[in-house]
Amino acid sequence: MKNLYEGKKSGFVALIGRPNVGKSTLMNQMVGTKIAIMSDKPQTTRNRIRGILTREEGQIIFLDTPGIHKPRTRMGQYMMKVVDQSIREVDLLLLLIDVEAGIGRGDEEIMNRLKGTSIPIILVLNKIDKIAPEALLPLIDHVRHFLSFAEIIPVSALNGNNVEHLIQTLYRYLPEGPYYFPPDRKTDQPETFLVGELIREKALNRLREEVPHSIAVEIEEYAEREHGTLYIRAVLYCERESQKGILIGKEGKMLKEIGQAARRDIESLFSTKVFLDLWVKVKEDWRNREGILRQLGFRED
Repeated sequence: MKNLYEGKKSGFVALIGRPNVGKSTLMNQMVGTKIAIMSDKPQTTRNRIRGILTREEGQIIFLDTPGIHKPRTRMGQYMMKVVDQSIREVDLLLLLIDVEAGIGRGDEEIMNRLKGTSIPIILVLNKIDKIAPEALLPLIDHVRHFLSFAEIIPVSALNGNNVEHLIQTLYRYLPEGPYYFPPDRKTDQPETFLVGELIREKALNRLREEVPHSIAVEIEEYAEREHGTLYIRAVLYCERESQKGILIGKEGKMLKEIGQAARRDIESLFSTKVFLDLWVKVKEDWRNREGILRQLGFRED
């Protein structure tokens, strides 16, 4: 019997880098749909999120990882363990650098940290639409002093510039192998996780200062009701009563805005009518409490 996957490429590719370099935007662009939430707030991605791209050439499983930073909470420590685990388990590494921000000490520390890694590393210079083309060459010369990269590829994750070239390059480097997921799958994340992340994204994009980092979302009920309506009851957790007041807003305005925006995205994602029931509760210092972290899905296993 003929092997259906003979000659096909497959493998795992981790996207790593500092916070806000565009990892989630790039993964969404390569997968062709929104899997990971996006925000201009640091540490938006907290978990390892898988996006799946299946083509005639084969299947690529992308691992979008939290931005590399010095952890100040137990949740931050968990996030950095997720990054370390991802680096050890993949076939390829994509190191993203934001060329608009320039190469900072954080980027240099990551490159030094990767020295000695046997896994091929492709350097992705993101946001090339934000700088003059002649500014790229000095950046490329600079990074070559730190690591020997398998490839250096400039892209714009936001508008898709040169992303197709990056995808074709990934297929060249991946080994032959079977599909790990059905060809029509875009992610292995459960629906409740995607819903919780969409709600958190809408809160992140409407709140400032320390409040976004203190928010977590838990889906308490997720069920289909009469006439196919999807009922979702979700709780937004914060760490202080003052943050709860900001989340709810005057006469509930902020919470209503978050709910309306999230509901539109959820309805678009699942092509069904959604009733979204949002609540806000306080869990003091939840980012440092192991039991609550596990309840909210932050597990190392």
